[in-house]
Amino acid sequence: MQLPNTVHAGAGVNHAGTVELSSESPGASRESPPAESAPPLDPRLTANLKYDIPAGLVVFLVALPLCLGIALASGAPLLSGIVAGIVGGLVIPLVSRAQLSVSGPAAGLAAIVLAGITNLQSFQAFAMAVVIGGVLQLALGVLKAGAISHFFPSSVIKGMLAAIGVLLILKQLPHAVGFDKDNFASESFKADGGNTFTMLGQAAQAIEWGAFLLSAICLAILVGWEKSRLAKISWLPAPLAAVLVATLGNELFKAAIPSLALEQKHLVTLPTGDLVSALQLPDWSAILRADVWVLGVTLAIVASLETLLNLEAVDRIDPWHRKSPPNRELVAQGLANMLSGFAGGLPVTSVIVRSSANTNAGARTRVSAFMHGALLLLAVVFAAGLLSRIPLACLATILLVTGYKLAKPKIFAEMHQLGWNHFIPFVVTIAAIVLTDLLKGIAIGLAVGVLFVLRAQMSRVFDVIHEGARVTIRFNKAAYFFTQGKLVTLLERLPSDTHVVVDAQGVSYVDHDVAELVRRFQQSARRRNIHVELRGF
Repeated sequence: MQLPNTVHAGAGVNHAGTVELSSESPGASRESPPAESAPPLDPRLTANLKYDIPAGLVVFLVALPLCLGIALASGAPLLSGIVAGIVGGLVIPLVSRAQLSVSGPAAGLAAIVLAGITNLQSFQAFAMAVVIGGVLQLALGVLKAGAISHFFPSSVIKGMLAAIGVLLILKQLPHAVGFDKDNFASESFKADGGNTFTMLGQAAQAIEWGAFLLSAICLAILVGWEKSRLAKISWLPAPLAAVLVATLGNELFKAAIPSLALEQKHLVTLPTGDLVSALQLPDWSAILRADVWVLGVTLAIVASLETLLNLEAVDRIDPWHRKSPPNRELVAQGLANMLSGFAGGLPVTSVIVRSSANTNAGARTRVSAFMHGALLLLAVVFAAGLLSRIPLACLATILLVTGYKLAKPKIFAEMHQLGWNHFIPFVVTIAAIVLTDLLKGIAIGLAVGVLFVLRAQMSRVFDVIHEGARVTIRFNKAAYFFTQGKLVTLLERLPSDTHVVVDAQGVSYVDHDVAELVRRFQQSARRRNIHVELRGF
């Protein structure tokens, strides 16, 4: 008896797998295990205050150095980072229905903010773009576009986050060694051939040893904190401990080793006195500029995407398995970004680091996020002088660690294990973002991802089974127009004097062009004495 000889037309390896994201990264695998069960939640506000107020204090301590550090990484006034944290904390909890999500300035937007301020050559014009972005986000929420995150493959999202990590590392290394010149992004710097790598070369030749020493100490604290018993101190997170040690260390340098002490230009600079007059409010004349609108659209898309991915991740670690409405969240984020832009702040998103800290600290409702915003406001009003003693090198080190977590080698290994269909779009997205900008890089990565989806869709569409003078071409999956090339090749190779069965039974969809191609072949095949039998057409 002759066994059928089966040939897989267009065969290819279709790698599949799930992606697990770390607590530092937005988004989570849909196959992730649910959070552990928790005791029943008391709906009364007063019953949860004893949990939410301490959690809000912890989130405030985590958020304070991050707000300053992200503003530094963005090339923006440091006060704008605090403003964004305050708005994200006070406004969003009043509108959002996400119980554990905490919003504020995000490291994921630092690269696009830096490029935006550079291109517009004015922070006030950038603030106008933030307002526009907020309006567009609000419109997306009203139009119920909360499902937008599902249209981006995980490989592109992971690539975006890893690229942001790489950019954070490259941009913050000079600040970590005390090279705090403010002209890296200026047009004259670029005109002289300056770029990120020439900046690194300049920084290596102009090291402030006091800053270098403080950065090394902060790095040791941040890396070793979680492995030590100090991690059990819930009210003292590692970033805050690093800030306290670096600040006290610089004060010690002033008293004992003046040659290592950092000047004010290497420290946080916040206005004291009338803070309202220090705010850099939006330039309303910039609303007519096309480049401001392009940046506003970019901020709306990227901030919405990051927020929605973070929201899904936070819902997965919620002990009570609550589901946050994404459209409502977009409305809340849009309002917050409008107000942040009005007040001269950075754009805000839901932030996974602060949200994770909020959850781990035992928060139960949105009160904890509101509490953290109120504490940020009190800090900038009453403690601006103390904040101005923080070394910039310490904030840069915090962001270096954040960048490493976003782009650590383990992520590259995980993506490689998923196969080339995931790994190549991931790597292309990283390279494109680093070499161009965030929006172009995402677009390039998405295009490559779509090409691999088409490649996977074209694999094993048809099986060819030879049984003597009988040949069966069986459709295995939906046949779209782009599979015509594979089918034409198969039909041309069929031998004369055969009986051919083209079987599309059980397939959900056959494109009109494919069906017409098969019918034309049925008519022309008679010349070669090929009888064609169609099934399922």
